[in-house]
Amino acid sequence: MIGIAVDSNSQMPTDLAARHGIAVVPLTVTVDGIDHLEGVDLDSDTFYDSWTDTHEPKIETSQPSPGAFVAAYTELIERGATEILSIHVADSMSGTLNSARLAANLVDVPVRLVDTGTASFGISCCAWSAAEAVAAGADLDRAAALAETRAAGLHTTFVVGVPRLIDRSGRAAGLEVEGAAADGIPVIAMTGPDLSVLATVHDLDAAVSAMVSDALEWTPSGDDGLRIAVGTSDESSAPMSRALTEALTGAEGVAEVLQYRIGPSVGAHTGPGTSGLFVF
Repeated sequence: MIGIAVDSNSQMPTDLAARHGIAVVPLTVTVDGIDHLEGVDLDSDTFYDSWTDTHEPKIETSQPSPGAFVAAYTELIERGATEILSIHVADSMSGTLNSARLAANLVDVPVRLVDTGTASFGISCCAWSAAEAVAAGADLDRAAALAETRAAGLHTTFVVGVPRLIDRSGRAAGLEVEGAAADGIPVIAMTGPDLSVLATVHDLDAAVSAMVSDALEWTPSGDDGLRIAVGTSDESSAPMSRALTEALTGAEGVAEVLQYRIGPSVGAHTGPGTSGLFVF
């Protein structure tokens, strides 16, 4: 039996994790000096509630410890796993995969690691593909290959609620998103770990139009058409997320439109008001 693990930067919805028995290893998110485990004692709503008109919280994120991975792997083994597929945020963005590597040497079953080369719901896309393959009878090598293939075929566009955060994080080196925001709303695109400014627009409708057009030009990963996941951070980003969902649902070439929340480990670098999509 193959067990599957991801880290919480995947933003994996609880129903999707439960459907496939996927273990989610929480990152630590420190808000105003208090450590929390993402998805355990800190959910999206509580995280964004820490932002007010007069207070911007000080936020740091850190990868799970090797011990946290050992605990997750042990849980999968206790459920009957004889092999584990561990799928994670890009090694270039986080030390998470290194913790998983250390933990892999501390359990008694083979652990296959996948560097998705991406972040956020893109990790869930990779794990979802692998889980469906495992359910259909794929072995560990085949499931890992499918996760890696899905990673190579992912694309995302998004609007950052607090542009200075992504500049400060170093994950958008050279883009100067805050500077671009002085001229309008920068729509950011990411393929793998590489970010660029897709367009700078002046209102929500134009941002939605740019994101929808970009998504619909993407090559589908499957024969049934595009799958698109729309992410919402908090209530302030909900109008854009609703507009994206309405524009994409039923569009030619779109097989399915999914929803997910942009949680603390991603929101720490983008802030409230962030909305976006993954297409595959």
